[in-house]
Amino acid sequence: MKIKKGDTVTVEYTGMLEDGTVFDSTEKQGELLTFEVGAGQLIQGFENAVIGMEEGEEKEITLQPSEAYGDINPQLIESIERDQLALEEEPEVGMVLIMKTPDGHEFPAIITDVSEDAITIDFNHPLAGKAVQFKIKVVGISS
Repeated sequence: MKIKKGDTVTVEYTGMLEDGTVFDSTEKQGELLTFEVGAGQLIQGFENAVIGMEEGEEKEITLQPSEAYGDINPQLIESIERDQLALEEEPEVGMVLIMKTPDGHEFPAIITDVSEDAITIDFNHPLAGKAVQFKIKVVGISS
């Protein structure tokens, strides 16, 4: 049975940067990934890659930013006055902050610059602008 849109698929995967650094995997998460193909639950390139695969099949793919986590949006990089951000420790470039939306969803933001008066924060996805690679193995399919 080949995977098509609307199927529920269970996979093992490893996500890597171009240099081979693993940024996510089912092994790291401690459980397999199950999702409905075409429901928009995952990045577009990953969903598209499993279409046509069969149970037990393995594949390696490389996704450009437009198929993965998007290009860097300069409008999502903001400079905030230090006194408007309550931090428990001294801010440093590269520090990841966990931000909350008004409806309670959490997302990471990265400090990209620190001055005496302000902190520059990048609200883009940490993998925005990067090509990524995935090793995918289909473990189960149900229609």
